[in-house]
Amino acid sequence: MPISTPPLNLFFATILIILSLPKLNQATARIIIGRCHASGFIESKGGYCPVSNSADCCQAGQTYSQYRCSPPVTGSTAAIMYKTSFVNTTAKCDNRTYPDSELVVALSTGWYDGGSRCMRNITIDANSGNSVTAQVVGECDSWNGCDAANGNAPPCVENVVKASPAVWEQLWCTTIAE
Repeated sequence: MPISTPPLNLFFATILIILSLPKLNQATARIIIGRCHASGFIESKGGYCPVSNSADCCQAGQTYSQYRCSPPVTGSTAAIMYKTSFVNTTAKCDNRTYPDSELVVALSTGWYDGGSRCMRNITIDANSGNSVTAQVVGECDSWNGCDAANGNAPPCVENVVKASPAVWEQLWCTTIAE
């Protein structure tokens, strides 16, 4: 059976839409097309690991993907959610800390979108059937990492939501590791 290809005019229409957008950057182009692939790579030189679980730190000689984009947001966009305390971390949006009882999140670089989602609410639906509305207060950096400034942690992948313990409670989520 022959492989079906999209009509040629559809391909050109997509290109024309992308080229006609003002000040379009590469990450935006990738989102419009509907895909998000690694935009670069960073090689770790190793270093001090302040986390008790060294698996959370960059390993010397290992290469990690960097992302400037995130998957397009739809009614069913899949994400990886991590339980994160914002008590000792200054949020990028407003330079303050948040108690674990606050419904707050940090988004991957592409979804954070240069701060355009700061202080806005997002809805998170869990596999448990529960949902919660949380406020965006920070970025999970998908570009920088494997250095002292980032606690020797690798860059976040493109589809991460770091959520406060209160978000996890509202969703009735359980964790294997925090």
